[in-house]
Amino acid sequence: MTNKHIYKAKGRVKEAAGALTGDRHLKNEGRADQAKSSVKNAVNTLTGRKRNTKQKQRNTEQKQKQR
Repeated sequence: MTNKHIYKAKGRVKEAAGALTGDRHLKNEGRADQAKSSVKNAVNTLTGRKRNTKQKQRNTEQKQKQR
């Protein structure tokens, strides 16, 4: 399990525990952990896209040099 999945699961557990006990602070903390998971996922996606774009650019430059 990656960190983003751990934060999401941890957030769900905290949110559920907060809802059961009526603890708003715990419930909100769980929501925050889930949001952290979403942000990490978005950053990883963008980083991966940037890496792929750079690799494609390098490949194109190498093909042009070979011609």
